[in-house]
Amino acid sequence: MTFELPLLIFLVMTAAGAILVKDLISSVFILGTYSFTLALVWALLGAVDVAFVEAVVGAGLATVFFLLTLFSTLEKDTRLRRSPMPWTAMVGLSIVAILLLYGAADLPAFGDPGSPASTHISPFYLENSVGQTRTPNVVTAILMDYRSLDTLVETIVIFTAGIACALILRKGDS
Repeated sequence: MTFELPLLIFLVMTAAGAILVKDLISSVFILGTYSFTLALVWALLGAVDVAFVEAVVGAGLATVFFLLTLFSTLEKDTRLRRSPMPWTAMVGLSIVAILLLYGAADLPAFGDPGSPASTHISPFYLENSVGQTRTPNVVTAILMDYRSLDTLVETIVIFTAGIACALILRKGDS
């Protein structure tokens, strides 16, 4: 039984709900639900490390930080004031969506053994990771050795976001 389509429909529904709801606290909880559902999608697709980060940062920390921020603001600051969306944004977003769908048609099928990632990249990692990195776990070798700078930058971004949230939420002089 496949759960991909119902999860993707639920993702679209929660994203729309977070945008359309009038209450900010409800919006925060809907965004937490969206993030947790996205973590489930990542786990089903086999990207467990991305699913873990999404669950911890997106569903956990972001929800807590949003709630702390809302509880530390005044009631008058939490009212939503929406201006109508300009027609140029709607046209621009529609064009971007069409271009993305057009580009997605050229992507290889999910799990295709003839895709470039399966024929060029994966065999290299599987054959050389133990010899070059002296790490028996291929995922660890990829994340911490071959893509170490990428992982370092991602860690710096998450750390910087945490520091920024802590500075915003601190009590003290304004």
